[in-house]
Amino acid sequence: MRRKTRIPPSPLPQREGVDAVRVRLPFGQGWITVRDHLVARLAAGDGVIDGMLDSGLIVGADGRPVTRDAAYVPGMYVWFHRELPEEHPVPFPVEVVYRDERIVVADKPHFLATTPRGSHVAETALARLRRDLEIPALTAAHRLDLLTAGLVLFTVRPEDRGTYQSLFRDRRVTKEYEAVAPYDPEVALPRTVRSRIVKERGVLAAREVPGEPNAISRIELLEHRAGHGRYRLLPATGQTHQLRVHMAASGLPILGDPLYPVVTGPRPAGDFRRPLQLLARALEFTDPVTGDAHRFVSGRVLEAWSAQETWAG
Repeated sequence: MRRKTRIPPSPLPQREGVDAVRVRLPFGQGWITVRDHLVARLAAGDGVIDGMLDSGLIVGADGRPVTRDAAYVPGMYVWFHRELPEEHPVPFPVEVVYRDERIVVADKPHFLATTPRGSHVAETALARLRRDLEIPALTAAHRLDLLTAGLVLFTVRPEDRGTYQSLFRDRRVTKEYEAVAPYDPEVALPRTVRSRIVKERGVLAAREVPGEPNAISRIELLEHRAGHGRYRLLPATGQTHQLRVHMAASGLPILGDPLYPVVTGPRPAGDFRRPLQLLARALEFTDPVTGDAHRFVSGRVLEAWSAQETWAG
């Protein structure tokens, strides 16, 4: 049985708040050089890996550049920075609601991803906060969809990350959302929606299927006017797009939703109009380290409720 080895720290500093990519060379492979493995594994264009090696951009655990003829050593780690994609800056700030030596609670705007993923790398809440707060080790304890605004919990120290992540895994966090959607007096509220939701890789929208429920949401009407309602949403589970799916299935699709009930296609890059009217309004939990009772509330106001004339129809 192979003994688990400790992952060494990255020898490369962050760039724009983004960690260097770490690659571990697998066991049981017949590669001769590190270069050959990286060319095959990363599927980069012709000459890209060679160019990075020749420029000293790929390094080992000691920070020294890996050469083209460096021997393949199973279990070896190498690091490099990927080229950052060209991103449209999201013109809305990330507000810090709370900060201490262990956690940061931030109020994320619409259109900003929580963590680097796909084409969203430097323009993410995590990368921004690392830069602005000068906390390179900051990590997210959970995530919000790119289109959803509101509260996100981050951890300051790596040794605390698992402790705070377990709050969400074990459902020891009370999450309260707010949404603006059509008002329909025929929809009986409050209601608790239970269904089975699946989200397939490569498919934009999640869907409800027969089977044991894995998604539970309570929907409450707070107030209504001019054909719109302001709703409080209380998820008891955390399936992908759960609240959006349950609102649409209830006949109350959230305003600005490009997926539910109908997929309308991707939004043009740089188009920040008519954001999804969904807000992670509050987070409430008992701090697993200090025992303190926390309740944090977003200061954001959903646009469709504050300026309804621009959302008419």
